[in-house]
Amino acid sequence: MRTATVSRATKETDIRLTLTLLPAGQTGKFSGSSGIGFLDHMLTALCLHGDMNLDLTMTGDLAVDGHHSVEDLGIALGDALRNALQSDTTPVCRYGTAFVPMDESLARAVLDLSGRPYLVFDAAFDHRLVGTLETDLVREFFYAFAVHSGTTLHLTLLAGGNDHHKIEALFKAFARALSQAFQPKAGDLLSTKGVL
Repeated sequence: MRTATVSRATKETDIRLTLTLLPAGQTGKFSGSSGIGFLDHMLTALCLHGDMNLDLTMTGDLAVDGHHSVEDLGIALGDALRNALQSDTTPVCRYGTAFVPMDESLARAVLDLSGRPYLVFDAAFDHRLVGTLETDLVREFFYAFAVHSGTTLHLTLLAGGNDHHKIEALFKAFARALSQAFQPKAGDLLSTKGVL
């Protein structure tokens, strides 16, 4: 199993998580809590559709707002993915692409576990909050993840009306693309340089 445990403690958040990458088709599971109910719902979808287990213990300064918690969780999750992939020298498929509908919403995720972090995020939301999650923090989560995992990530909302559906479609598309990318592959590493 490719797995990694990451601890991140600051004056704003205290996070410990263990990420385990599963073979394709195995049902992943999220356990624990971020302290933000809708974000936990998205992490549950991420694990279920992304073939991974995530065990999270976390506290944050939610009395201020959710920014530090959401961003720091993205940082920790990105670090965990990078560490889990480095724990096994087996080449991975590297690229992933997924389209996911959620009722009227449609999201596309395309990514490359290249070691070169970049985020293109093309999605807009109509409301400030979904539950207690500030919608502008969705981009912050994915940006932090991309930078700390070394992932080139393109997330595009192609259609949508309901903000809950938009965000859920983005997370599920991301999950499915990520699972495609981290699955082991036979043969050599997919890189003309010989390294990612």
